Amino acid sequence: MLLAIVFGFVLVLVGVTASALVAVASAHLSSATVNGVVSRDASLVELFVNQNLRVSDLDADGPSASRQPYLSRLLASLTAKDGILRIEIRWKDGRVLASDAADAVGLVATASEEMRSALAGRPRAAVLDAEDPAESVGPALPATSLVREFLPIVDSERKPIAVVAMWRDAGTLLADIDATRRDIMVVTLAAGLLLAIVLFVVFRSAQTRLSRQHSQLIDATRRDALTAMLNHGAIVGILADEIEAARLRSGRIGVALVDMDNFRLFNDTHGHEAADEVLLRVAELVEGEGADGYVARYGPDEFLLVRTGADVPAMEASVARLRAGLADLSVQFGDSERLPVSVSVGICAYPDHAGSVTELLSAAAVAVGEAKASGGDTVRVAQVGEEERVVSGSFDVLHGLVIAVDTKDRYTKRHSEDVARYAVFLAERLDLDEELRKTIHLAGLLHDVGKIGIPDVILRKPSKLTADEYGMFQQHVALGDAIVRDVPNVEVVRAGIRHHHERWDGKGYLEGLEGEGIPLIGRILAVADAFSAMTTTRPYRKALPVEEALKRLGDAAGTQLQEDLVVAFITGLETAPNAPMPGEDASRIWTPQTKVA
Repeated sequence: MLLAIVFGFVLVLVGVTASALVAVASAHLSSATVNGVVSRDASLVELFVNQNLRVSDLDADGPSASRQPYLSRLLASLTAKDGILRIEIRWKDGRVLASDAADAVGLVATASEEMRSALAGRPRAAVLDAEDPAESVGPALPATSLVREFLPIVDSERKPIAVVAMWRDAGTLLADIDATRRDIMVVTLAAGLLLAIVLFVVFRSAQTRLSRQHSQLIDATRRDALTAMLNHGAIVGILADEIEAARLRSGRIGVALVDMDNFRLFNDTHGHEAADEVLLRVAELVEGEGADGYVARYGPDEFLLVRTGADVPAMEASVARLRAGLADLSVQFGDSERLPVSVSVGICAYPDHAGSVTELLSAAAVAVGEAKASGGDTVRVAQVGEEERVVSGSFDVLHGLVIAVDTKDRYTKRHSEDVARYAVFLAERLDLDEELRKTIHLAGLLHDVGKIGIPDVILRKPSKLTADEYGMFQQHVALGDAIVRDVPNVEVVRAGIRHHHERWDGKGYLEGLEGEGIPLIGRILAVADAFSAMTTTRPYRKALPVEEALKRLGDAAGTQLQEDLVVAFITGLETAPNAPMPGEDASRIWTPQTKVA
């Protein structure tokens, strides 16, 4: 749309410019033509005056009676050529002293502005239309289009003493001007048309390229770079939408989580290129089973197959065909033996095993975990029942979500575990009750679950995010809130997930809450999240030393974070013997002291 507007504006600009060019060129052409005529006639008059007039001819009484016929014949000889229709010699008061029309001699013409200009020493000329007064005396002039000229006659001191008035037939002159104007118009329009064609080709090419790049950019955020399948975030969003639609129409959805066996061994033994080759060959077979549904690369070595309207038996049949294809597939690298390729699969269905996207993915993760635990190359169907079914709030749901986060980004999982530890430690320092501590622990583990829907190109970008990318990244809190919304009795957990990026001074996101308007769990998680973010190596920055992290945490008190919570946290880390520290061996990094920050 923007390119179309710009193209239209350029065409209008070209049209206006062309019209203005024609008008200016025509005006200059007319002026130049008239000036040329005046210059030529001035030379003609000067020659005539110098050769034929006497000083006495220009007295107030005019030429003598004997010279009058002579001058008339001379002037008449000038009108016989070059398109001159009338020529007169006028005294200062407009009286005709001599003329090619003898009966005009002695008549007084109106002293026009142009004649007065000539008497002031400035030649004047104008092109007259049929409606303009000719300002001539004597017989009417035969032409309708005229060029009228007033040329001064000067004495030896260059002072005007009389005026030569001349009228020409402007028909030929105007015809030449019109022809030249038409030529200018044709050339300008041809150039404008050519420019319009060039601009159209350029703009259309640019529009096509921009549209293609935009489509590729949008597709890149939804597609895995290696397999070109939907990526993790895209399939989670699609599955959430399909579940909502199935809930309205009482439909069914089948899900199969396919995990390649021994993929890490392929990678470590034969290298990335060999592992990628195996991955692509498995992806091809998986994609063949997703023709009537959706397939995605769910993790580094995992694929997710989603089919609407399918139940467990239908998914089992699809997986059986996939495994039959894999049975015929073998790979060989270098001098190795022919190696088999197998997968472990977890199958579940909506609404048989789960009522939300969170539960469904958790059920599939648990089922595939059981398949791998049994030795791999196995299919497991999620269990149904009061004791074995995946239930909201159970360890299986939590474990499945943690697995989902870990599959998306291992940093996020490790960071979430650290945040849970730090947040529970702070809750203990605040002497909160045991039930609330458990809730805070759960919220800490799940606070970044929404990042599973953030594209990898943003989540793992090893540099500062752009404004648009940061705006997309901020949505992970809303997505996390949406993912756990169907888990009952977790309003406090949802508050922690949604508000852990609010700031004490009101400059956070997404809702810009301020001070104690932020739920307590959000304020606690904010402190824990900030400390963990600073003390964990991230894609764009190495971990800070604990001392530096605590200093920065203290600097954020009262602006980003609630001051008394920061004080309680730092004091606890400095004094408590069981203070949680970053890393696997905290004692190597930093030993709590009585006073550090």
